[in-house]
Amino acid sequence: MYIIVAGAGKVGHFLAQRLLEDRHTVVIIEKDAERCRKLAETPNMIIINGDACELRYLQEAHIERADVLAAVTGDDEDNLVICQLAKEKYSVRRTVARINDPANEHTFSELGVDIPIDATKIIAKIIEEEVSFTDFVNLMSFKRGKLAIVRVDLTDESPAIHKNLNELVLPPDSVLVSIIRKDEVVVPKGNTVLEPGDDIIALTLIENEQQLLKALIGDLR
Repeated sequence: MYIIVAGAGKVGHFLAQRLLEDRHTVVIIEKDAERCRKLAETPNMIIINGDACELRYLQEAHIERADVLAAVTGDDEDNLVICQLAKEKYSVRRTVARINDPANEHTFSELGVDIPIDATKIIAKIIEEEVSFTDFVNLMSFKRGKLAIVRVDLTDESPAIHKNLNELVLPPDSVLVSIIRKDEVVVPKGNTVLEPGDDIIALTLIENEQQLLKALIGDLR
């Protein structure tokens, strides 16, 4: 894919490196000249010294070719403006924005950012999962709050264990993405049998979370 990363702080730098390792074409736009000089030492990385809030630098990055634009600067206002320009001016299919202030998540979703990522919220969810006895954790919501990625831990009492996936009755627009079984990641198939202790990663509509919970671990009392 052709991916533009706006912002080359630690997040943007490591993100770009990871994407390059996965054989994507990556263009970084960064307004700090010193950061650009350091990044220039990275092979195959295309670097533009400029402000991604300005159209000329997006055009220099050939944004019309971009499959994804990720705005990961340390400024929420900049990230929002960059994503809006990408969507409204150039019809970029997918925009991702880093949220530095959790209070801004709703605004990002309402103004059309496809995937607003609130790192604080994700970390809090992971902590919540580790210190509580809940079997169901909403990891992230996106598409303007309509979809959610959730994690469900199957217990010995789960009605779904020892059943093939094609036997389960899941709510509409819900799909099991992966199964974490001890140290193994299992790609779900129709004949996959669920086992106690399986951690299920699923995609569902927000309003169907409780139905999905009931299908996988039953009624909580």
